[in-house]
Amino acid sequence: MSAEAEDQATSPPKPVPVVKYLSWVALALMTTSSVASLRPSPTMAVYGLASIFLYLVPAIVFLLPTALVSAELASGWNGGVYNWVSQGLSKPMGFLAVWCQFAMTIFYYPSLLGFVASTLAYVINPDLASSGLWTAIVIMVCYWAGVWVSSRGTSGVAGLASGGLIIGTLVPGALLVILGIAFLGQGNESAAPMTASNLLPAWAGLSSLVLIVNNFLSYSGMEMNAVHVSSLRKPGREFPRAMFLSMGLVLLIFILPALAISWIVPAEELSLTAGVMQAFDAVFAAFDSQWLTPILGVMLVAASLGGMLTWLAGPSRGLLLISRTEGYLPPFLQRLNKHGVQQNILVVQGLVTTVIALAYAFIPDVSSVYWIFSVITTQVYLIMYLLMFVAAVRLRRNQPDHPRGYKAPMLTALCGVGFAASLAALLIGFVPSSQFGGGNVGVYLAIVAGGALGLGLLVPYLFYRLRKPSWKTETEVTA
Repeated sequence: MSAEAEDQATSPPKPVPVVKYLSWVALALMTTSSVASLRPSPTMAVYGLASIFLYLVPAIVFLLPTALVSAELASGWNGGVYNWVSQGLSKPMGFLAVWCQFAMTIFYYPSLLGFVASTLAYVINPDLASSGLWTAIVIMVCYWAGVWVSSRGTSGVAGLASGGLIIGTLVPGALLVILGIAFLGQGNESAAPMTASNLLPAWAGLSSLVLIVNNFLSYSGMEMNAVHVSSLRKPGREFPRAMFLSMGLVLLIFILPALAISWIVPAEELSLTAGVMQAFDAVFAAFDSQWLTPILGVMLVAASLGGMLTWLAGPSRGLLLISRTEGYLPPFLQRLNKHGVQQNILVVQGLVTTVIALAYAFIPDVSSVYWIFSVITTQVYLIMYLLMFVAAVRLRRNQPDHPRGYKAPMLTALCGVGFAASLAALLIGFVPSSQFGGGNVGVYLAIVAGGALGLGLLVPYLFYRLRKPSWKTETEVTA
């Protein structure tokens, strides 16, 4: 026996690397955290019993198709929305889809963290809620803290996001519902009428349609965490299971707290601008328990930060998958830190977030302009959904024998409904709402159309046209 063979025979076996799997329950909680929130509860409580209809309709035409279609795609093709669209349509279209999924977060983070700032103000000093400087500081501190946490790896994000959902959404939501039932159980009359005639909202023309569309846009993000499907032990079986669990949780979180608030707080007394904290304060006042308001404020902040962490981990990861294998982004944005996280992408995005945050401090009337930018990012996100539904139909038709862990029933019909709903939302987004005030409609359309085309189409087109062979690292990155 040679010396080399003897060394191999006597040397201890190499340790088998330990694979850290993500449980399907944790993935479901991450998905729920990225979609559901108590923030719209006061707004929908104004409609009382009709809020059920306003949530169920978009759930049927948008949430259900999105969840089922993404479940089939993720159980058959790794890599998230890029791989789905590139396999079903083309690689450039795949890049456009994942870019749109990423780009919409540019204004999502300031909006979410602005809510965190106003919530924290109720805990510390309610007067701070109207301070632009306070809002700017909170946005910047929370975002950069989120970047630091996300740069430590997916496992930490999953734990914090799931914990934030339980502490800051499920527990406060359950408390609202319990207090609402107790309020009615004491013999008090519901502030909102609970008769069959109130099941449908009053029809007010196009504004009613805008209301429904705005609600189903609240469900966007169900597909985002599909990039983590390879982290599951049995993706084909566990990802659909995670989608169905998160879908049920999302509906419960949206509907039940809104109903509970409508039972206790009359619609004319509910301040929509004060948001969730005002609603909690009013609910607790009915039970002489207003000392719970700051405690719930801290819990709501935890939920919002958990949701932000989920969004940081998802879309940017999907963008990284293709930038390293197809060379669509420059090498600087492709670099990973020692934990394998796309830190440079998060940092560059953070610089934009910081600029937007500073606008709160230095621009007196930033809310209306900021709302227009929020509409733009929503339009950009809907482009991704249109591509995803078309790609799903083509994959079922062109690759019928491709192994799938889950096959959505009536896929073509589901995609047709989801596509039509997404297209309707895209078109209705060009209708000015009351938040635009009496501004010029032409100017509004020019800003929204120009912004959506610029951010959603022009920027990714420039990346695609300017790409160089040297940008390809030829390194396979798994989701």
